[in-house]
Amino acid sequence: MYAAAVFDLDGTILDTLDDLQLALNHTLDAHGFPPYTRAEVRAMVGNGLRRLMADACPEGTPQAEVDAVFEDFCAYYADHCNDHTRPYAGVVAMVGRLRAAGVRCAVVSNKGDFAVCELMDLHFPGVFDFVLGQRDDIPRKPGPDMVYAAMAVLEADQSNSVYVGDSEVDVATAANAGIPCLSVTWGFRDPEWLSAHGATELVDSVEGLGDAILAG
Repeated sequence: MYAAAVFDLDGTILDTLDDLQLALNHTLDAHGFPPYTRAEVRAMVGNGLRRLMADACPEGTPQAEVDAVFEDFCAYYADHCNDHTRPYAGVVAMVGRLRAAGVRCAVVSNKGDFAVCELMDLHFPGVFDFVLGQRDDIPRKPGPDMVYAAMAVLEADQSNSVYVGDSEVDVATAANAGIPCLSVTWGFRDPEWLSAHGATELVDSVEGLGDAILAG
């Protein structure tokens, strides 16, 4: 089995889409910008909140206003990030199963660290060995830096670690970190999209994910 498993957050272990859409549209409306559908937001997330705000603002929006949208979004989302968010069914038990078998587990996310820490404390208190959200002092995914930080704390290396995610960003992150990637199909990207963007091992169930990690 793998000694360490590094998980993405949004779309992988937590279903955060409704709260992201509601917070985004609330913020855009406050700035007089048009809203996005749930399907549109699902396709946009994965590269961090700053990138999401830049993509969501109309083309030609001055950078100063994009920055203001980002700040307003973060303030609103901090208070509403858990209104509808929930773990995917079976994830808590699956991670418990991994840890009982001796697998060390971490979460690294392009979501802001303030929201990652809050959501992990609410839904997975004490479940993961290491948690890291996007911060200005470390490059975001798909750079490998966040994964390397997790592996260092988990005392693991490229020979015994696996990365788990739900998007093309996660596929690229694992490749850049030099470790295998398990791509889950219940998240924010469809299986066809994942395969077209380099995913080589698709996992269709939480139980199957646990089996794959334990099988190594």
